Amino acid sequence: MNSHCTPTDRRGHSAKIFGNRSTALAAILASLGAAAAYYAICLVQRGVHTVADHLAAIVVAVAAAVAVVLCLSRLQRVMNAVSAELETMAGTGEIGHVSGRGAELLVPVVRPINNVLARCRQEMDALRDVNRELKIQARVTDAEKQHTEAIIDSISDAVVVTNRFDELAMANAAAEELFDFTIAGALRKSINHVVNDGTLVRLIADTRKHGHTQRRKVVSHSVDTDGETRTFGVTLCCTTDKRGEVSGVVAVLHDVTKEKEVGQMKTDFVSNVSHELRTPLAGIKAYIEMLLDGDAEDPKTRREFHEIISSETDRLSRLIDNILDIARIESGVVKVACEPMDPTAVVKATLEVANPQAAMKNIELAEELAPVYAQIEADRDMINQAVMNLVSNAIKYTPEGGRVTVSTKIDERHGVVVFSVADTGVGIGPEDLPHLFDKFYRVRGSSKMAQGTGLGLSLGKHIVETLHRGRLSVTSKRGEGSVFSFELPICQ
Repeated sequence: MNSHCTPTDRRGHSAKIFGNRSTALAAILASLGAAAAYYAICLVQRGVHTVADHLAAIVVAVAAAVAVVLCLSRLQRVMNAVSAELETMAGTGEIGHVSGRGAELLVPVVRPINNVLARCRQEMDALRDVNRELKIQARVTDAEKQHTEAIIDSISDAVVVTNRFDELAMANAAAEELFDFTIAGALRKSINHVVNDGTLVRLIADTRKHGHTQRRKVVSHSVDTDGETRTFGVTLCCTTDKRGEVSGVVAVLHDVTKEKEVGQMKTDFVSNVSHELRTPLAGIKAYIEMLLDGDAEDPKTRREFHEIISSETDRLSRLIDNILDIARIESGVVKVACEPMDPTAVVKATLEVANPQAAMKNIELAEELAPVYAQIEADRDMINQAVMNLVSNAIKYTPEGGRVTVSTKIDERHGVVVFSVADTGVGIGPEDLPHLFDKFYRVRGSSKMAQGTGLGLSLGKHIVETLHRGRLSVTSKRGEGSVFSFELPICQ
């Protein structure tokens, strides 16, 4: 049968034949060398001494040496080829097979090496697949961590996250500011070395320990910062791993200081309003009962009772009006009708109304008014009320024969008109000054000198500062009188 071979097949076939011939030639040379060496040794042992015999021995020995050298040289080339292939694999990291071309003498060695290399390649491919998967998971985890950190940083409340060892794992800027630490230097450190608050540290540790029974709890906690006590609603929640075991704790601290203060203010406000309303109502009720019981038989007594009832009714009406005015201002529903006005005209109008009250106590009302060349833009009725409240207070707490001075001054440097009401009254102590503009607050040492609701100064402060963007202040010393001043911007 005729057989047809392609060029590739012929080259492969030729290489195979050449390889077989090389192997056969090497085997023949090795055999001849061995035979020649054996023959030379035999000649020497027989003791041959003729020149011809010596020449034959030398020829045989040389032939043996040549044969051995040729075999060793071929073996060395094969070893170098195998070594070069292994070095290439080590350098590139790509594991393949030793080709074994021309290495027929090393087949018993090359075959096990190729088996080991094949096994290594399989394991490396598997490890590369695992490594590739781990890198993908690491990127996903890193993206999720960055997303979580962005969410936590966007929260205005302080957030502290710990791991299963009570070490700081994450926190936001609000927590850094509250507990005075830096995230970069505090990560992976024990929480009791980062947060200087033993109570919070214990809360976190207890939450982690009892997380299998109670995953979430909310407590109230106070923190001292810069000498100020702030109250926080602390929400503690356990985090879990894939097996459902507690892996850490998330603590969120919501500042409820203002809410608590507002709640306390509401409680105090209701209590004070109830007390202030009860006093005039009690007086009105008492005198009405006396009238009904016939205790005022003569017209003079009945008139006196009627005047007292009318006075208490007016007081009750003023109290209600002030409460409503303050509530409207604080809620922002008051509409301010601003218009250009002369500050001196405001003072003169106020003094005309206050003169009868001052005359009853023989108090001198004086005015020190700046020249009229600047105007303010304000609500006339409200500014009149604010000035009247200050003048009325000054008259109330100034003994008979005293003096109350109302003045205006133009401060061109700051662009304001300054209204001042100075008296020679009893004055105010340093312990009362910080609370003077609080609702219903009255100075204890002088509360018996005059009746009042404790709302006049609070209302005046709201009118000046909230509605007209001004500033109301007071300077006083017990026994030396007081000076109340407020500033309003000059019309441009």
